[in-house]
Amino acid sequence: MTVESVKPATPGTPELPEPPWAGGGLPLLGHGWKLARDPLAFMARLRDHGDVVRLKLGPKTVYAVTAPDLTGALALSPDYIISGPLWETLESLLGKQGVATANGPLHRRQRRTIQPAFRLDAIPEYAPIMEEEAYALIERWTKGEVLDVTAEAFRVSVRISARCLMRGSYMDARSERITSALATVFAGMYQRMVLPLGPLYRVPVPANRAFNRALADLHRLVDEIVADRRASGQKPNDLLTALLEAKDENGEPIGEQEIHDQVIAILTPGSETAGSVVMSLLHVLTEHPDQVDKIREEVKNVVGDRPVAFADVRKLQHTANVVVETMRLYPAVWILTRRAVTETELGGYRIPAGADIVYSPYAVQRDPRSYERHTEFDPDRWLPGGSPDLPKYAMTPFGVGNRKCPSDHFSMAELTLITAVVANAFRFEPAPGSDNRTHIGITLRPRRLLLRAVPG
Repeated sequence: MTVESVKPATPGTPELPEPPWAGGGLPLLGHGWKLARDPLAFMARLRDHGDVVRLKLGPKTVYAVTAPDLTGALALSPDYIISGPLWETLESLLGKQGVATANGPLHRRQRRTIQPAFRLDAIPEYAPIMEEEAYALIERWTKGEVLDVTAEAFRVSVRISARCLMRGSYMDARSERITSALATVFAGMYQRMVLPLGPLYRVPVPANRAFNRALADLHRLVDEIVADRRASGQKPNDLLTALLEAKDENGEPIGEQEIHDQVIAILTPGSETAGSVVMSLLHVLTEHPDQVDKIREEVKNVVGDRPVAFADVRKLQHTANVVVETMRLYPAVWILTRRAVTETELGGYRIPAGADIVYSPYAVQRDPRSYERHTEFDPDRWLPGGSPDLPKYAMTPFGVGNRKCPSDHFSMAELTLITAVVANAFRFEPAPGSDNRTHIGITLRPRRLLLRAVPG
């Protein structure tokens, strides 16, 4: 199965068929109501109807892809760009000039600007900050209070991202505002994606007002961060300095809107996704105490009696496999969209120019055709030879191709360090009122995870 441009039909050449329709659509809403009601199950069931199927989301026809090789080809082909319902929804947060939503030459230039901050040889520079924030977690948790995992996970991810990539004390007072605003914004964005009701989201009901307030506060925060850096006159070797000194294709400084959108793209998606994975990791450590034992044994063998350090991360193979298996079963980014810029063929079907295509890493990474014991948590499947027949692109937690997350090594180091530090210090028990069911928004995370951290 390949992705290639469709050449004009010649006499005797059969027309490519349209993909089959998924059943169960409703007038006006189409399949959006199913996607809104039980999206994970809905996306997983689509594989039963074929590798490519058609959906109705409101008035739009959308093409869903379910096979791993096709999702990889889709991400790698120049016939598809970042666009569609997900990205159109995200533009109200991320803007159109940030690396997350830009396409073509603008995206390539932006990648070149930010990539040095995430080089493998640059990541050890962040070690003191990652260590400090990881140990700040366990210091806060020694009081025996019930942990609101949502707040704790977002706090550590926002602070690590901001302190490493936009160095300065000005983030300390703003991390709580970012944490609060992100939760409201991402919940509202998901609803706007699956039910694109347009003008109804401008009606001043409480949910819409809360969404608009949170979105406006995030944009104010970014303007404050940029203004504070400029006013300080400081130019530390970080990503914000690189943006403020970046040049466009004509050698001129990039515009204020692009700087704004780039900072938003650095702060919000990275913090949201990393925070969601931290939440899922704490859920996994609670549900699988045997994994806490295995992590502790590995830490003892690698580190001994001293505190876990950033330099130990590359040797903590089982701990890293716990992180990877958590991202397989609970991927923060569970749904992605693309748009065809030309008429193409996909899996033997015709995809018209301008068509929106959707696929779910969650569904692909739990596909029983790819994984034995596909719903079972098993970090050992990531040992060498543990999954010998795994199809290519069946596990892509950081994306593929030129849209692959530039901070993949940064994030793996951060998540592995946090997991080792907290598992070595505590066991976790659910607290009254905890709800570990999946909260489905733009990202996946536990709905309301309340835990007690038990030392020893």
